[in-house]
Amino acid sequence: MSDRSGWWNLFRWNGQEVQAVVPVEGECVAEPWELGYASYDFLDDGRIMMAVQQGPRHRLLLVDPSGAATSVELPYTSIKPYVAAHGTAVALIASSPTVAPQVALVHLAADGPRLEVLARSEHARLAGLAVSTPTELRVRVADDREVLALVYPPTGAGPGWRAPVIVRAHPGPTASCLLRLDWQAQFFTSRGFAVVDVDYLGSTGYGRAFRESLYGRWGVDDVDDCRAVAEHLLVTGRAVPGGVFIRGASAGGYTALHAATQDGPFAAATAISAIVDPDRWATTVPRFQRAHALRLRSGAGRVHADAIRRPVLLVHGTVDAVATVDDARDLAAQLTRRGLPHELLLLDGVGHYVATSGHAGAALEAELAHYRSWTGEAGGDPGCYTAAAGS
Repeated sequence: MSDRSGWWNLFRWNGQEVQAVVPVEGECVAEPWELGYASYDFLDDGRIMMAVQQGPRHRLLLVDPSGAATSVELPYTSIKPYVAAHGTAVALIASSPTVAPQVALVHLAADGPRLEVLARSEHARLAGLAVSTPTELRVRVADDREVLALVYPPTGAGPGWRAPVIVRAHPGPTASCLLRLDWQAQFFTSRGFAVVDVDYLGSTGYGRAFRESLYGRWGVDDVDDCRAVAEHLLVTGRAVPGGVFIRGASAGGYTALHAATQDGPFAAATAISAIVDPDRWATTVPRFQRAHALRLRSGAGRVHADAIRRPVLLVHGTVDAVATVDDARDLAAQLTRRGLPHELLLLDGVGHYVATSGHAGAALEAELAHYRSWTGEAGGDPGCYTAAAGS
């Protein structure tokens, strides 16, 4: 797997040179933030099954030995990088904005693919439940760049909705927004907020040049992209003035904190397991990720308390070994000394991944209370902003 073509594609050696198995303007591998990923596998007959990401979507691509490729039509838009082939079938974990993750087997029969669902998420029962489904929004940030965002309207809102907005900066920072059922987004949309995920500069799914453009610009261009999306929603009347917030986890927390150092559309910020000091993070991140972490530095630099201009909620696990809790404690202490509005929620025994811990619910409730306390209009009740509600 190489991105020498500008995209992460599968290559082979033909005895004389390296060639793409099938040239695709898409990512045939997930961003390498964990070990053990498998985005492709070989069938017994020599064909290759690949999960390909293009923007926020995944598709399944079947490649025969000649290099001819066909898409396998499935009711999914997100495929996890754990693809495994057996005989002429492929096992995968997949979902969509209205389908919770499923373990499925795709049988590649002569008359077309047949889908067999082997296991469903414990939260798979959606019958009768109202969920917010996202739409894609493209916003031009500069003459040479536009960014994509996924916009989740408040649950049950009609086409003319207007609401407080939570802009989310994904982690990585080379992760991405994906079209899948997002329960965290549903938590907030069911409480009157719109949630907007931004694929800022540096995200995976748009090629090598887009991804690597954040090197040396982290904390700058990613913040600009999130701000541009927020301002677009304000100008178009979707977002309520004084009710636009930014949040992020890990690298996204770093983006959110730097957004809080600027005047602009955001009324407050939430930083979960945030990276505060990129130099320090480059020494604590897992070793196989350190080269990437080092190339990201030299952008906005460390987050300094005296630069923060907006209320901040810091949520951090006490045993976080990736983004040390000491940085969060130090930042909170400095904000206290300067009399700047903030909250620090420490989660005992929790590591870097708050969302998958037993304290995820407490973190969400604290975040909700944070936004409600800083909502600008109507006494802080976001529900009253939802316009043109559906039946």
